[in-house]
Amino acid sequence: MILAASSQHSELSAGCVVECVKRLAAIMASGTIFTDQAGKIVVEYCNKSKPWTGNKPGDLFLKWVINNQGNPKRCVQVHICESGDDRYDDFPDTTLHDEFDPPDRKFIAVAHASGMSPTVLQAADCKWLNWNERLKDSGISVEFVCPADICRFYQAKFPGRNMPDF
Repeated sequence: MILAASSQHSELSAGCVVECVKRLAAIMASGTIFTDQAGKIVVEYCNKSKPWTGNKPGDLFLKWVINNQGNPKRCVQVHICESGDDRYDDFPDTTLHDEFDPPDRKFIAVAHASGMSPTVLQAADCKWLNWNERLKDSGISVEFVCPADICRFYQAKFPGRNMPDF
């Protein structure tokens, strides 16, 4: 969502970008986020954003995350066990683990290891639709913030497949 809010996905609709900006603003105003204690999530986004010099919504959100890492009311830091490069013992469904893009696995591991059932927000990666039911079965809730965009991407990426429920 951070990259989507900063218009770093060329095929997103303007409405999706606006919705992502609103969601990030709402989190900064009164929400709580979940990150890993090792900082891998923050580092990944720092490679794609400019939290100290940028002025795009995603940059500002990432700066807020960095500034609030020590505030447990705003940022819950979760310990996850990494058993190899982008492999996590805390990933709840071992059969699904290898289907995920390696950089995305830590988000599921954090949500699962937190024990607090946080919702994972997903803006544009339509592959997550294929995994949504299995994630639900593992206690992971995913909210697709831009359903029209996700459906459009899914139909283009998986022509002829039925759209999964979400």
